[in-house]
Amino acid sequence: MSDYWPETPCGPLFAAAAAARRTDPPTSHEAAARAPVSEHCRRILDALAAGPAGQSGIASRTGLTVAQVSKRLPELRRNGHIERTGREVAAGECEYRISPASR
Repeated sequence: MSDYWPETPCGPLFAAAAAARRTDPPTSHEAAARAPVSEHCRRILDALAAGPAGQSGIASRTGLTVAQVSKRLPELRRNGHIERTGREVAAGECEYRISPASR
């Protein structure tokens, strides 16, 4: 079983609740349940549909903060929705695109 509950927030159906570890206090689970995770994932995918971009580029396209984008990218990668292009668009900033399998 995963250390996170529920499974991944940006999973196949973009579950509505954010992840909180089973060991987290109840307040963390409550905050995770209120987090607009699915909306963030949709906005990131919509932004990448316009073409590859780094975290700051995605943030400017979506209106999210770079921190919000950076938090969601690993989840989207883990679930096969996006992938790294192998390019660096800024110092320490990877470029991402929608995975061919997700199209």
